[in-house]
Amino acid sequence: MAPNYCVDSRDVRFVLFELLETDNLGKKFGQFADFDREMFEEILNLAERLATEQIYPVAAEGDRAGCQYDPKDKSVTIPAVYHAPLKAYYDAGFMTILDSQEAGGMGMPVEMYYASSEYLIGASVPLMMYPGLSLGAKNLIREFGSEETKSLFLDRLTEGTWGGTMCLTEPDAGSDVGLGKSRAVRQPDGTYRIFGQNIFISSGDNDHYENMVHLKLARVEGDPPGSKGLSIFAVPKYRLEQGRLVFNDVVCSGIEHKMGIRGSSTCTLNFGDGGDCIGYLLGEERQGMKIMFHMMNEERTGVGIMGLALSSSAYLHAVSYARNRVQGTHVTQMLNPGAKPTTIINHPDVSRMLLWMKSHVEGMRVLCAFLGRCATVERAAAGEEAVEARAIGELLRPVFKAGCTDTAVLATSEAMQVYGGYGYCADYPVERLMRDSKITTIYEGTNGIQAMDFTMRKLLMNRDQQYYRAFRERMRKTAGLARGIVDERYVAAVEGGIAAFDETVEFMKGQAAQGKYLHLFMNATPLQQAMFMVSLAWAHLWALAVATPRLQSLAGGRSGSDLEELARENGEVAYYRGRVLSGQFYIGHEFPRLRGILEGIRGGESAAIGAGEEVFTGAPAV
Repeated sequence: MAPNYCVDSRDVRFVLFELLETDNLGKKFGQFADFDREMFEEILNLAERLATEQIYPVAAEGDRAGCQYDPKDKSVTIPAVYHAPLKAYYDAGFMTILDSQEAGGMGMPVEMYYASSEYLIGASVPLMMYPGLSLGAKNLIREFGSEETKSLFLDRLTEGTWGGTMCLTEPDAGSDVGLGKSRAVRQPDGTYRIFGQNIFISSGDNDHYENMVHLKLARVEGDPPGSKGLSIFAVPKYRLEQGRLVFNDVVCSGIEHKMGIRGSSTCTLNFGDGGDCIGYLLGEERQGMKIMFHMMNEERTGVGIMGLALSSSAYLHAVSYARNRVQGTHVTQMLNPGAKPTTIINHPDVSRMLLWMKSHVEGMRVLCAFLGRCATVERAAAGEEAVEARAIGELLRPVFKAGCTDTAVLATSEAMQVYGGYGYCADYPVERLMRDSKITTIYEGTNGIQAMDFTMRKLLMNRDQQYYRAFRERMRKTAGLARGIVDERYVAAVEGGIAAFDETVEFMKGQAAQGKYLHLFMNATPLQQAMFMVSLAWAHLWALAVATPRLQSLAGGRSGSDLEELARENGEVAYYRGRVLSGQFYIGHEFPRLRGILEGIRGGESAAIGAGEEVFTGAPAV
């Protein structure tokens, strides 16, 4: 297998099989009874081979080539090197990994899908956006399409001859989708004529798929304004008539030239300029936003996985570089003129940067798999167990999306810092990873929107705060599990952080009761960031409770320099020692920053509220 610069495969196994015990899931849920560790390993190995042997090798060339638009025939060409890996992805069957076996799929637990996705996305974010959006479109059509619509689109989306998109953003309706002007006109045969324009549509047009299926929001004539009046339609670029594809009046009028994800075509699409664009209603009229959010939630989780994957890839590249880059002498030999140069991984500041990246990546990986497990349980269980799983998933999804993508920007920057000036050059991969990372904080709902969703809808406005109470109970159980196994100061630190977060929530509930909504919205992002930190600290405490005794067992009583020497000789000892140090570093070194964020919220500072537009002087009016 080719070198893996995307994911630490040993850590993936630790999270899936030692923390979550996914290989024992069949003992609890009959639908997974036929799965065993060997079958799960086959999926992970397949994802790793596809990532390392076919996707990663074309990532740099795909970035250099980018996408091209021909204004004459309105066509879009994606990097030529993408076509073979995309075909390999579909041939491998990853589009059916979550489909039930009765429907011809693999029927895997969701956490297995998330884990395999990290490999593939870490190899190339822009390439994986094409099938990623198609999968979201397929799932939405399967859930809400008529039998006729499903028979028309599903198999073609699954096999990869057709691709899919999500069309929300319009020129005057970005985050506020309800301002959209696209319209739909009912036809006697039950279809609709579609008119409108969308911008910033990822994978909107390309030369890989023979046809594109756009999931488009539009307002049926006569329906009320705002988001509640929107309906959603499946609108193909070519419609099928009497066994042949006929142009459906969907035109790409241009593509964006972007800082990153250059291999992903970001298109402006015109619908119905010639009056001959036909759409197929999904669900019922005026249910468009409710239906679209099924796909939106999937995509937001997927973008969070992008953040994890980019951080992971940046970290592994930085470790590889630091192991080989010789520069300076060890700090303990600074006064020795005869000292030999050392690799920079042995410099304390570089080691700190790498451990910062490692601790965040490993914490996010636990959070990602746990979200997957929540989705698995919600689908497979019944009663209170399913309710709890859904509650935790609802709470953590915006935190995961925003937290992982914010971290990706910082982690790729830190990786570039490890490389020094070389990292700033396009010859090295971290420059590309850093450019690719920024968009993840913006699309599928900016991180500011994620913060408002978390603070208002998922926390303060949630009845009896049932979402947060469910997760808090899970965290407290983890602390109880860790006590007596993990050094008490780490357990106490996590429990103290949870208590401080609780105090801040009560403070904000008081502000809500007083009608101080400007304060709540002003502090939505800091509160989301605080919840992300609490989540990572909990994830590390959980990992410490499992990794610590396993390290002790392997160490056989050895510690200090003897344990270091053993770790150099034994890969398993090195792994568990690294996992323990990662958790200790995050909880002991990074997590204390939580209190500063929470004190800032509770301090009641209102400067941001008083900063009207007149105070931002110096910028010219347009």
